[in-house]
Amino acid sequence: MKKLLFVAAAFILAAGAMAQTSKPDDFAKFNANKYDFGKIKQSVPVSYYFEITNKSDKPLVIENAHATCGCTTPEYQKEPILPGKTAKIKVGYNAVQGGQFDKPVYVKFAGVAEEKVLTISGEVLTAEAFDAWTKAEAAKAEKEKTTSKNKGKNKSGK
Repeated sequence: MKKLLFVAAAFILAAGAMAQTSKPDDFAKFNANKYDFGKIKQSVPVSYYFEITNKSDKPLVIENAHATCGCTTPEYQKEPILPGKTAKIKVGYNAVQGGQFDKPVYVKFAGVAEEKVLTISGEVLTAEAFDAWTKAEAAKAEKEKTTSKNKGKNKSGK
């Protein structure tokens, strides 16, 4: 009887250990693991849609998606993602605090032990700094446009 219990316990532990090794990337393909917003204006919320494609032969369910702070808000569909189909996780950032940010979002699939980590990053600038940066970028683009036009002309100006 003790041998039977030992074998049953070993089987249960082995099955549990095998389930623990599954990873999100075994079942789902993501369009990106990280998205950089670049420079954004303070107090202007931004969002990005991470796309998930179910690459398994069974429906895939997002059990939960969460961030470590209230400034980052993931939204996801509750319905299963059918094999070969794509779903989106919208990740919003409220941009209240100034400076650099790098925020993880954790996605948990039903039946998959490990969470998938998606990351958003960027730099929040004050309204004045953002406007100055935007003007500088526009001037730089105009200068590059003018320079490339002039390179195309011959010495006579044609």
